[in-house]
Amino acid sequence: MRVLVAPDCFGGTLSAPEAARAIADGWARGAPDDSIELCPLADGGPGFLDTVQAALGGILHVLPVGSPFGASVLGRVLLVERPDRAPTAYLEAADACGLNLVPADRRDPGRTSTRGVGELLLAARELGAGTIVVGLGGSGTNDAGAGMLAGLGLGPAGGPLNRGGAALAGLTAADLAGLGALRRGLAAVDLVAAADVDVPLLGRHGASAGFAPQKGAKPDQAQELERSLGHFAALAERVLGDEFTRANLLAGSDHGSHQRAAVLPGAGAAGGLGFGLALLGARLVPGAAFVADAVGLADRLARNDLVVTGEGTFDWQSLHGKAVAEVARLAGRAGVPAVVLAGQSTVGRREWSAGGISGVYPVAERPAEVRAALADPAGTLAARAARVARTWSR
Repeated sequence: MRVLVAPDCFGGTLSAPEAARAIADGWARGAPDDSIELCPLADGGPGFLDTVQAALGGILHVLPVGSPFGASVLGRVLLVERPDRAPTAYLEAADACGLNLVPADRRDPGRTSTRGVGELLLAARELGAGTIVVGLGGSGTNDAGAGMLAGLGLGPAGGPLNRGGAALAGLTAADLAGLGALRRGLAAVDLVAAADVDVPLLGRHGASAGFAPQKGAKPDQAQELERSLGHFAALAERVLGDEFTRANLLAGSDHGSHQRAAVLPGAGAAGGLGFGLALLGARLVPGAAFVADAVGLADRLARNDLVVTGEGTFDWQSLHGKAVAEVARLAGRAGVPAVVLAGQSTVGRREWSAGGISGVYPVAERPAEVRAALADPAGTLAARAARVARTWSR
């Protein structure tokens, strides 16, 4: 068989290239006669920049930016020259606001900020980028991009935009007085937000209810953040008025302007950073589809008999814009079976089969297996891949 190995990263343990190599090594042991092609993927979260650079090349610029707590960390801007236009800059939001930058004992999505992402955007503009693509995912923040706006110069120093999602409850129109001018100042830039999930800003599967708990929020804090982000969204759109409403008619004409912004697919990505970028005129696109196009995934699928994808935890989020869902979608078009190898899985057979997936194989199902997988992520993933290969290879 010809097998395409196309996983995302296994968060916190293996990068996408490392996961691809582990799966390929195991598959080769289980089915030594198979031909294996590697295609590591990303969906806008961690690994986005490395995957894009591997596909497109470019020059990587490294600079200090603010972390979720304001300390200095190193952010990156990948600048790719274009023969017929200004260069394109690619950013990875997680460089400045990633969950990996927040120690477990300090996780508080009410306080962490996306300010460093705004500083990365400024750097990209100074490098002469005509298009800026921001990969969204893996954040340790929940401020709907308010900190990013502050990093671009909006609002008073030390104001509520700078202090995390909880502080947005006290936001006033005066704090957003320059938002329209900031948006107009970026009008000449094609701003693209490549989101790792297609969820809205608010609601059951939004930034706060769906994702704040994994960033350290208790249920009552998640509810408070939902109210704070709702207040910010309503106020920001009132400040922008028709300027924002006209730009988002695609979301449907039967809703008010506040609802239109709240339901934009991807607005809830990276703790609502997708929404903050939409306020600046960004196009929200699926990050997994963006990367799949960059690496030529559809063409690679067409020349293989089976695709093996995967990620650390295969859960409800996986079917809402993650890389595994995009692989399954394109595999279905090509008539190629798609199987998932995951560290753990919480998705039922009915859900994953409806998503076009032919099989899901977790590495760990019992506590002892979880501990073993964390102790040797590459080895246990390879061993699982070897067993799956003996099932699927023919």
